[in-house]
Amino acid sequence: MDTHQKALVMKFGGTSVGTIPAMQQAVKIVCDTCRDWPRLIVVTSALSGVTDALTKSAVRAARGDLAPYFETAQMLSTRHHELANALVADLARRSQVHQEVDHLISDFSNLCQAIHVLGEASPRALDAVTGLGERLSVRVLAAAIESTSKHAQFVDSTQLIQTDDHFTNAAPDMTATIKRCREVLNPILQSGSIPVVTGFIGATSSGAPTTLGRGGSDYSASILAVALEADEVWIWTDVDGVMTADPRIVKEARTIPEISFREVAEMAYFGAKVLHPKSIHPVIESGIQLRVCNTFNPDHPGTRLVADRDSNGIGKVKAIAAIRGLQLVTVAGTGMMGVPGIAGRIFSAVASAGISVPLIIQSTSEQRVCFAVPGDRVEEVTYVLQTNFRDEFQRGDIDQVMTSEDVGVMTVICPGIHAIPGIAGQIFTTLGESSINILGITFGTSEISINLILNAQDLDPAVRSLHKLIPG
Repeated sequence: MDTHQKALVMKFGGTSVGTIPAMQQAVKIVCDTCRDWPRLIVVTSALSGVTDALTKSAVRAARGDLAPYFETAQMLSTRHHELANALVADLARRSQVHQEVDHLISDFSNLCQAIHVLGEASPRALDAVTGLGERLSVRVLAAAIESTSKHAQFVDSTQLIQTDDHFTNAAPDMTATIKRCREVLNPILQSGSIPVVTGFIGATSSGAPTTLGRGGSDYSASILAVALEADEVWIWTDVDGVMTADPRIVKEARTIPEISFREVAEMAYFGAKVLHPKSIHPVIESGIQLRVCNTFNPDHPGTRLVADRDSNGIGKVKAIAAIRGLQLVTVAGTGMMGVPGIAGRIFSAVASAGISVPLIIQSTSEQRVCFAVPGDRVEEVTYVLQTNFRDEFQRGDIDQVMTSEDVGVMTVICPGIHAIPGIAGQIFTTLGESSINILGITFGTSEISINLILNAQDLDPAVRSLHKLIPG
């Protein structure tokens, strides 16, 4: 690699390419940026809403319902053809894009028909379906960039990112991936062309398509940046960087100019629409700079992610995130007291069903364990626990498994909250003055946050109330 030429990876999210004006703006950003960055790699998500529609189509097809598949196929054709018609000037190139789009939609149709016949949407089949969104968008975006007289070439990341076979949440084999990325992308870059790469997807060593799970396209950008020893990663989205709160809840929410990796990871884990912790891990380790920008306001500086923050802002509320759609599950019984490994068995049973537990509370008496799970998985959790602890229920060691009404978890990011007296008290006082009841409290292990469990209807008012504590 030419170490004298700086390299930048830019990733565009679904809303940044999902409409004709949005993709026009993304193309303009690419063209403006390539003047200053001789080695520019573009990563794209599927068009906004496409991945959800693909997933729904596959799941419903497995249940015998092909209506969503027909609707999705029509939607895919309409949206991608309209984009190509508007943004690809050369008629021959436009016709080629139309043919490629139609071929991929035909693949989608065949996959859904096969899932329908089998009556099962296996993780492997789901990955084959859900990864089609990026494979469609990358062809249109690359052709749109070419229409500006820039040289661009779309690249399917199944050629680049080699993963394990943990379908729907695959992990990259970085040694193989680095080798592939340099072999495929360096010649494109050296020719003066811009590689436009599919986010979200990879492939096993045998070539089976996989997806990288939540935050997959951001993760793809980070992986490519590490593989090519890039200087920076810019994530283009539809907001001015990382916000102090969800602007849909708090109209006064504002951009955080600089945030640490630990802080943004805590926010993402508890519901904030920012970078997923997994997606930023590779760049953290490699010391690559990362920036979150707004496609629709490209002159805004956005948010820069840094390894650690200095002492400025210590002891002050910095941001608030919220995750909703949860319910509390409580396992209670006097026979649990002092029994080694009981908590481990509970969470192993829940994990065996593939259910994530974002928050855990255990009473000091060891007579009850309480934890949060997604509300749509509560019945499954209850069944798994009753099955795995059948003997304990029969002996009376465990009395019951209780579930709550819908709750939410609000995470308050405040560096120094563990060490500086009075901060937690200020938070509780503010909520008390707003007549908001707290159901449970846990402190983040990162020492920069406190997590509060609230009734679902109290979540938005609580976020608005505590946002007033953030310095202006």
